[in-house]
Amino acid sequence: MERIALLSPVCSPRLQNYPLYIRSVPTENELKFHYTVHTSLDVVDEKISAMGKALVDQRELYLGLLYPTEDYKVYGYVTNSKVKFVMVVDSSNTALRDNEIRSMFRKLHNSYTDIMCNPFYNPGDCIHSRAFDNMVTSMMMQYVK
Repeated sequence: MERIALLSPVCSPRLQNYPLYIRSVPTENELKFHYTVHTSLDVVDEKISAMGKALVDQRELYLGLLYPTEDYKVYGYVTNSKVKFVMVVDSSNTALRDNEIRSMFRKLHNSYTDIMCNPFYNPGDCIHSRAFDNMVTSMMMQYVK
């Protein structure tokens, strides 16, 4: 069975690299996904610092493949406000192309923006939104066979 783990969004100014939402399908190796996601945040930080000022000037902040492992491929995305999104996909999943990953990140970013516009949401709190969870679930099920 192919696996997709999504971590979205990850960082707020107060809580450096603290996951606000994490979801994996299936849930059997969730701890391994947590570890993979946390280590990938270091790679995201390295890419951001390497790009420096050029990153601020870009509109598209898709970082692409952060690193492959034997079992997974890890992708990253950073918003202008430095909110980080990380996606871990099974390496055997050849159905996902780069433009589909980019599209998934855009959907996550748009849904995250909707959450931030909610006057009852406190930035930095864990995300407990039924609409966001449904969007993530449908997106993950679309690519899990």
